[in-house]
Amino acid sequence: SEKAPAYQRFHTLAQDLPPGLTLPYKFKVLAEMFRSVDTIAGMLFNRAETITFAKVKQGVQDMMRKQFEERHVGQIKAVYPTSYRLRQEKNIPTFGNGVKKSDYQLTLEPVLGEEEKVDGRPHLSASRLLERRREFNRNLVNIVKQHHKAFLAALSPPMVVPEEKLTRWHPRFNVDEVPDIRPAELPQPPQEDRVTTAQEVLSTARGMLSPKMEKALANLALRTAEAGAGEPVVSKAPSPASTSSALKGVSQALLERIRAKEAQKLQALMTRDPRQEERLAMLGRLPAMARILRNVFVAEKKQALTMEVACARMADSYDAQMPPGEMEKHLRLFAELLPDWVGVHAIRTDTYIKLDKGKDLGLITERLAKAAKEAEAL
Repeated sequence: SEKAPAYQRFHTLAQDLPPGLTLPYKFKVLAEMFRSVDTIAGMLFNRAETITFAKVKQGVQDMMRKQFEERHVGQIKAVYPTSYRLRQEKNIPTFGNGVKKSDYQLTLEPVLGEEEKVDGRPHLSASRLLERRREFNRNLVNIVKQHHKAFLAALSPPMVVPEEKLTRWHPRFNVDEVPDIRPAELPQPPQEDRVTTAQEVLSTARGMLSPKMEKALANLALRTAEAGAGEPVVSKAPSPASTSSALKGVSQALLERIRAKEAQKLQALMTRDPRQEERLAMLGRLPAMARILRNVFVAEKKQALTMEVACARMADSYDAQMPPGEMEKHLRLFAELLPDWVGVHAIRTDTYIKLDKGKDLGLITERLAKAAKEAEAL
């Protein structure tokens, strides 16, 4: 069968997540660990070397300056189960790193499709690394979405927001309170090669040790068992707030209408398109920019300025740094909203901006504020 076109095989690379769906810090660290693991594993895999945890651990710690343990591999496996095939293998050359050749070692093998081959052998390409990285990030966001869904269901009144329309979290949802990811179980060496546990030492040596040593081993076995049985803490949704004394005497029907209206506003906020969010931010800047724009034309003593000059003068006077391209978007938005005040004209190879300096700046500001309010209500 013919290989599918690149735009079909890698269409997921163009599907970015909404910027408002931020991740907890610990998830961002795990995502960076996955990227580092994939980078190191890709180099070793493409050189046909066996990828051992010891090699990956050293490389990740060198890159991130953070501790990297087997539990992190378990977390990666839990987030992205089809990323790696994990095994316990022995007779792997160790080159004097303190591990015997006869010892079992945890190995990682990237899971690739049949079409991802070079000269008949699977190859982890740069585009595939990027696709895997984005898949990992999407899976992390989906995990947070499940906690967010439970949070919304516990509100009063409960809220339901379609996941495909969600562009930001609820304002009261704290992403950093999302519990850590429980690591997936990693393959263990065969039973005969497994390291003896504290419980086994205690059962075989009972009666041969001093009472103090037996007690210490018993405590160690108990702590190990408790650690193994531990469950991650589930994030608690906020309990409905009780009616304060200030609301006494207010009808329940009115309270429910207010809460429903607030929930509707929050749902609109959580599903707002990022492009609409950008436009709202621009609209919020326009009233302050209007005064600057008028001052620029008054100072220049001209009826029209080239777009390049107008953007440069505006950027010099605006209190926040803004590249010329962004400033031009704001000037064109002026022309869109107030065509009787600002005009943009393309003449030959240049674009000119013209301003009616006779307009009342107070009325201009009022019209801009009204436009921003109407856009926010959408």
